[in-house]
Amino acid sequence: MWFAQLVIGALLLLWGEQWEDGTVWRWEIASLVVALLLGALLLVQLPRALRWRPRRSRRTHPEVVQERQRIARDLHDHVGSQIVAAMALVDAKDLAARPLAQALEQCLLDLRLLVDSMDGDDEGLPERLARLRHRVQPALDRSGIALQWQVAPETDVTWPTGHAARECLAIVQEAISNAIQHSGATELRVVLQGSGAAWRLQVADNGRGLASQLWGEGAGKGLQSMHRRAGALGAQLQLLKPAQGGLSVELSMAPPPASAQH
Repeated sequence: MWFAQLVIGALLLLWGEQWEDGTVWRWEIASLVVALLLGALLLVQLPRALRWRPRRSRRTHPEVVQERQRIARDLHDHVGSQIVAAMALVDAKDLAARPLAQALEQCLLDLRLLVDSMDGDDEGLPERLARLRHRVQPALDRSGIALQWQVAPETDVTWPTGHAARECLAIVQEAISNAIQHSGATELRVVLQGSGAAWRLQVADNGRGLASQLWGEGAGKGLQSMHRRAGALGAQLQLLKPAQGGLSVELSMAPPPASAQH
């Protein structure tokens, strides 16, 4: 349409003065018709363009949220129920079956945390941590691990939300999972502190600590994934050896330098 209108306009400009008035009038009518058709097509496409605008924003489109919630319900109702049924078949008094029971329990915990991560897209890190505490508390109780929870969601802190909050939660989940399965700890401490654009998240236990071969380049896939997630967020991840023993996983975000803010 645009090309046709361009051609008509060029013909009128170059040879319009040489044509009879009737011919010029017909070409002007044709140009007007093309312009009207082009305007009609733009009006038809306008609602579609307006519907796509929210998808360019950070807020997830309602249709995507609904689909996530449907998948989350299916996972919880079908896969979750199958894992619970399998756990019921395992004899808790059988020492040989205890590793299987622990593996099934971990699978159920991972599934529930995955379902939680697919909901609450606007939730900040403190709210997601509260969900995590609700999920992991029974597993900690069964493992004889006392939980010290020091999460103070100050209102003046710019907490991660959306994808960033999910990535932070995945790091915390991996740290807690390692503490439950491998550390032999009796205490676990989760601390979240912040001020302005800076915050620090710590998961520390009093267990046997991290094996020497897992430090640095010898880190397993879980630790490598934690470092990769932190790097993608622009945050700093540190694995520390507390003086009292155990392992401390610290994730922190520092505000940008003053020169970078101007």
